[in-house]
Amino acid sequence: MAEKLRDLSQPIDVPVLDATVAAFYGTGSKEERNAADQILRDLQNNQDMWLQVVHILQNSQNLNTKFFALQVLESVIKYRWNALPTEQRDGMKNYISDVIVQLSSNEVSFRQERLYVNKLNIILVQVLKHEWPARWTSFIPDLVAAAKSSETICENCMAILKLLSEEIFDFSRGEMTQQKIKELKSSLNSEFRLIHELCLYVLSATQSSELIRATLATLHAFLSWIPVGFIFESPLLETLLKFFPMAAYRNLTLQCLTEVAALQFGDFYNMQYVKMYTIFMMQLQAILPPGSIPNAYANGSNDEQAFIQNLALFFTAFFKSHIRILETSPENRAALLLGLEYLTGISFVDDTEVFKVCLDYWNVFVLELFEAHNQIEPATAAVSMMGLQMIPGVVDGTGAAVQHRRQLYSGPLSKLRTLMICRMAKPEEVLIVEDENGNIVRETLKDNDVLVQYKIMRETLIYLSHLDHEDTEQQMLKKLTKQLNGEDWSWNNLNTLCWAIGSISGSMVEEQENRFLVMVIRDLLNLCEITKGKDNKAVIASNIMYVVGQYPRFLRAHWKFLKTVVNKLFEFMHEMHPGVQDMACDTFLKIVQKCKRKFVTQQVGENEPFVSELLTNLATTILDLEPHQIHTFYESVGHMIQAESDNTKRDEYLKRLMSLPNQKWAEIIGQAGQSIDILKNQDVIRSVLNILQTNTSVATALGPHFFPQISLIFLDMLTVYRMYSELVSSTIAEGGPYASKSSFVKLLRSIKRETLKLIETFVDKAEDLPHLGKQFVPPMMDPVLGDYARNVPDARESEVLSLFATIINKYKAEMLDDVPRIFEAVFQCTLEMITKNFEDYPEHRLKFFSLLRAIGTHCFKALIQLSSQQLKLVIDSINWAFRHTERNIAETGLSLLLEILKNFQASAFQNQFYKTYFLNIEQEIFAVLTDSFHKPGFKLHVLVLQHLFCVVDGLTEPLWDASSAAYQSNAMYVREYTINLLGASFPNIAAAEVTKFVDGLLSSRHDLTTFKNHIRDFLVQSKEFSVQDNKDLYAEEAAVQREKERQRMMSIPGLIAPSELQDEMVDS
Repeated sequence: MAEKLRDLSQPIDVPVLDATVAAFYGTGSKEERNAADQILRDLQNNQDMWLQVVHILQNSQNLNTKFFALQVLESVIKYRWNALPTEQRDGMKNYISDVIVQLSSNEVSFRQERLYVNKLNIILVQVLKHEWPARWTSFIPDLVAAAKSSETICENCMAILKLLSEEIFDFSRGEMTQQKIKELKSSLNSEFRLIHELCLYVLSATQSSELIRATLATLHAFLSWIPVGFIFESPLLETLLKFFPMAAYRNLTLQCLTEVAALQFGDFYNMQYVKMYTIFMMQLQAILPPGSIPNAYANGSNDEQAFIQNLALFFTAFFKSHIRILETSPENRAALLLGLEYLTGISFVDDTEVFKVCLDYWNVFVLELFEAHNQIEPATAAVSMMGLQMIPGVVDGTGAAVQHRRQLYSGPLSKLRTLMICRMAKPEEVLIVEDENGNIVRETLKDNDVLVQYKIMRETLIYLSHLDHEDTEQQMLKKLTKQLNGEDWSWNNLNTLCWAIGSISGSMVEEQENRFLVMVIRDLLNLCEITKGKDNKAVIASNIMYVVGQYPRFLRAHWKFLKTVVNKLFEFMHEMHPGVQDMACDTFLKIVQKCKRKFVTQQVGENEPFVSELLTNLATTILDLEPHQIHTFYESVGHMIQAESDNTKRDEYLKRLMSLPNQKWAEIIGQAGQSIDILKNQDVIRSVLNILQTNTSVATALGPHFFPQISLIFLDMLTVYRMYSELVSSTIAEGGPYASKSSFVKLLRSIKRETLKLIETFVDKAEDLPHLGKQFVPPMMDPVLGDYARNVPDARESEVLSLFATIINKYKAEMLDDVPRIFEAVFQCTLEMITKNFEDYPEHRLKFFSLLRAIGTHCFKALIQLSSQQLKLVIDSINWAFRHTERNIAETGLSLLLEILKNFQASAFQNQFYKTYFLNIEQEIFAVLTDSFHKPGFKLHVLVLQHLFCVVDGLTEPLWDASSAAYQSNAMYVREYTINLLGASFPNIAAAEVTKFVDGLLSSRHDLTTFKNHIRDFLVQSKEFSVQDNKDLYAEEAAVQREKERQRMMSIPGLIAPSELQDEMVDS
């Protein structure tokens, strides 16, 4: 039977095909379905199958079979249409048109066969993309004529036109050439009059609701691009507004009006826009009164909800483009304010998507008002500071207009503040959330959508706050009072209010901020006292912590508040509710970093500095904390101690801080002295790990002042390191490769890693005192480096590489004598691990190339002293690095290559080096430059090529093999080599183009911008890059844009939160 189907020399047996398709979609056995699938695939892949399509469509009754036939046809039209003989193309075109007309001319068959007709319409549009306008000039007139013959045909013609518009204007990128798209657009434009007349005729003449809906949907697809005259110089707008009040067409009409509202073309049609808006507003009030929108949405049907969503789109589109023309006369202003009231009402709807649409507009609206106000403000301030009277007219003209607009919008802006305060999104620092069951829990996953929304809302609220500080403050304090007296108390209300209070930090002047915060913090602490219930307390705690963390300037100026807040945090550290302790430790760290000097200075009315009091009660404070929280706590106290300038006091504080971990450490080392096996006990291993992590946390904060503590434990720590390393090796040797994945080995290795991390942190932070750090290097040579070389690959810690990279980066040329030893220990054995493929040992890869880069930059002499085999290994490994598609590795490799090239250029060995490696490097760089996977490296590829093309002039020996050929200069030789290289790689580009490109490179090599643009054009011209997203080629330009935006944000108080500013915040 299958063979009978596969034989296409005679008409296909349709009942058998129907049965095969039915078996494929049926519920029979898996074997039956697979067999049917195989037959259908074979038929689909057969070149002649499409010739059977008409026969199948005429004889099959099964919809799935018809769809199968149309699928075959669609792929022929897409990929082989222009290769078919004319009569076959015309036959197919006419047949499809006839079937569509036949099915859609009869109401019953049109409704029954709707799916089939829709698929036929899609096929027809695919044909049109090839045939129209050149080979089927009469298509639009034919279609319009057919449409006038019956209502159902007309409805289907509308569907075809809508598809055509979408195909050409929305989905054409990458499917058709730019030229073809242009041709089709101009054909549609020139023939649109017929379509326009047809639409207006239908809307005025028909009673069929289906047809009206189809026509409105078609208009919606066309409105964004048709010539403007068709909209404003015809009865189209009146017709649309006539349909708007009718419930059945309301949503479609509103979508059409939104398209019109979004259009912008000067002031020519302003009066038409005003008229459209005025009529629209009158009709809207009859449909939906402005006060009840959130309720209407909550209780509405799907259509009613969609209507409110569409309203948001209409208002935001209209106001973005035309709000200024509504500000001109009193009656227009009334309609404008009513529209803003509607949009504010819609913003209160409980639906994220609707809110996002509104929020995006409010952000633009408020920013524009703020910028105008901000330009006037400095001028006014300057005049009044100079003690001059306002000179009428200086700031007056624009000033009056800006004031006028602010007064006009003061009502809507006040409502907007209410909206922002009660809908504020959750900031990143808040870890305590309400889950779907109404329980208060610790957040497990960050929601990026919420963070983006918070960023926009925060920015909008800061602009709103600048436009009227008084109103912002009053609204917030009023809401807070309602929380206290229980009138408005709920978790959500308190959360959004406190998030809003935290988000405007930095936007007020200091005096106002102080007054405001004294009330806020006092009220929140009272609320915490009077409220009962675990969950309630957790919510209030989280809000107190968030708010105080946002206002470091206030805390620094008010010691009493700072002390109260910190003691409150210590209280929260005993609160077992999930998330509260984490937040308390995070907030403590954040506050200490900004106010550290306050804790080491003896404050008025205190017997000793706060840090001393804290160290006395340390054990009690951290009693209930988890290890990771204790580490954060220790880091915070480290920051305090670091602020103490008296060496004796500082060392004494450090000693007191570390006494608990040091006691435990001494105990373990003492027991190990009697019996080494104690160190194999898992609980002991965990304790050692914990002690090392605590040390690392303090080292991070204290920097070079951590010296007394690291000296105390350093040698014991290396002994423990060596012992655990040998234990790892022997366990892996006995247990085979799987042993390296066991929890015991992982635990042992985490001790090794933490030891390396601690040393690296100290070395990194102690850079001002090289003599301190340098003395730690010799004792590490064998336990750390020797151990790395001796170990099996799976037991080598990548942190060894990053530790030595840090040491070389810090102590630079002083490490020259040690480089050969480092090289010997890590180079060969690491290369063997990472050059088998691009995937294994990802950590080692990046750190290995970072170490190489440190050596290349600071100890270049050591590279010159390598043997030629070793140097070749280095260059090969760099080539290997930048071939990675992993961005960091490739970028490290390229930066390293650039530095080595520059160093060799300035050395006595430049001729020798470039003779050996120039061509190889050029070839490798061109290989990655022209590979679209390596786009992110574009900037560095260009710099390396520019260096190579510039360096040829300075070489005194020929780059070519002198015995076999002769060239005038190195530049001429490189030119010919590059032309041959690119010619062979890009056979699709004409030889003349390649020559022109290479000559362009040589002529522009001393001007980086021209050189870069020249390469960029070549890449886009080469087929590799033509159809792809090329934003990586423009990454530098994008970075400049981002920096401009950052500068703008810095200039507006509060836009960058004070808690994020990298100042030392003068806390004297």
